[in-house]
Amino acid sequence: MRGTFQAMADTKILISGASVAGPALAFWLTRYGFQVTVVERAPSLRPGGQAVDLRGTAKEVARRMGLDERIRAACTDTKGETLVDRKNRTKATIRADDFDGDGVVAEIEILRGDLTEVLYEATRERAEYVFGDRITALDERADGVGVTFASGSRATYDLVIGADGLHSGVRALAFGEESRFVRHLGSYLAFFAVPNRLGLRNWAVGYDDVGRAAGIRGVRDGDQAMAYFGFASPKIDYDYRDVEAQKALVRRFAAGMEWEAPWLLDRMDEAPDFYFDSCAQVIMESWSRGRVGLLGDAAFCPSPLSGQGTSLAFVGAYVLAGELAAGLDTGLKRYEAVMREFVEKTQELGRENAESIFAKSRTGLRMRYLAMRVMRLKPFAALASRKMRDVVNGIALPDYPAPHSED
Repeated sequence: MRGTFQAMADTKILISGASVAGPALAFWLTRYGFQVTVVERAPSLRPGGQAVDLRGTAKEVARRMGLDERIRAACTDTKGETLVDRKNRTKATIRADDFDGDGVVAEIEILRGDLTEVLYEATRERAEYVFGDRITALDERADGVGVTFASGSRATYDLVIGADGLHSGVRALAFGEESRFVRHLGSYLAFFAVPNRLGLRNWAVGYDDVGRAAGIRGVRDGDQAMAYFGFASPKIDYDYRDVEAQKALVRRFAAGMEWEAPWLLDRMDEAPDFYFDSCAQVIMESWSRGRVGLLGDAAFCPSPLSGQGTSLAFVGAYVLAGELAAGLDTGLKRYEAVMREFVEKTQELGRENAESIFAKSRTGLRMRYLAMRVMRLKPFAALASRKMRDVVNGIALPDYPAPHSED
């Protein structure tokens, strides 16, 4: 094994993206002995962001990483959600302990920025992080991949992995323009931090309207909350980096909403962590080309409507690193072979959820509340739980060679 680990130590891998998938991959690669650099276009780690979840097999990956306790300590600790109408009348309740903790409200729910911080702290001494830069050109040749950065610097790596999200720059450079791979699912979501006006403790409140929704969830200490807006819409042509234009879209589609929506809209400009994007999926025939591979949303975004994007990133990072450690020449293709069915099941769930995420009429709204109440009753709960378990546990984790060092 000494020769194998020496070969890994001589292998340089560049990861683009320091959100979740990138640092999760860096965690495993560095423990196998690879030289890892993570480049991130933002000047620092991005705080806050939407609440993300770990379900099913992804929880086992967190346990194998030894990060389970740290992740749980940083969770929002949301115990459930109350669904209300425009007059704040309770219509249904969902609990995190429904469906073995893998239901609509997940047992492990954490702000994306908090999860990124946990992963960064676990990897920063082993991996090199470069903030405020990005890849602008890739040149694959016999000795590796020549990379040009926006800063003007150049370097050569044995592999380049794009873990840079739905709007992946690496994917565009290596595979072509975004429109070839990104499929809009008919809705948009926005998230941002607000004061905890409702005094929520370990709980969330959601308000549904026809074709749109809003909500607030308390976050740990009780002083902070996370707000969201969602609305149904055909694809909108906008600049995904123009935050002011995105806020204008949210205000336009949320106009006339009742409950706490007007107050939330007034807080939007104060938020340091506003996030807005399409509910979309990335569909690709292959996640690698030569020495360039993709991971997480860049490769197989299932959309937030699946509730599985972060879980796919965690599992994908584990599998990709393990397959590269098992055989560098075959690792990218083997990773795809292991992950493909799991990804397709998850994306199918995302498409199914997209059909029902927003009510299309007042009658549909009443039926939605009824469905939420019925879903917790036997035998409906057992049926829903079985279906969800089939998706979130839809892959058997392979056992890979033990990492070079566990400390």
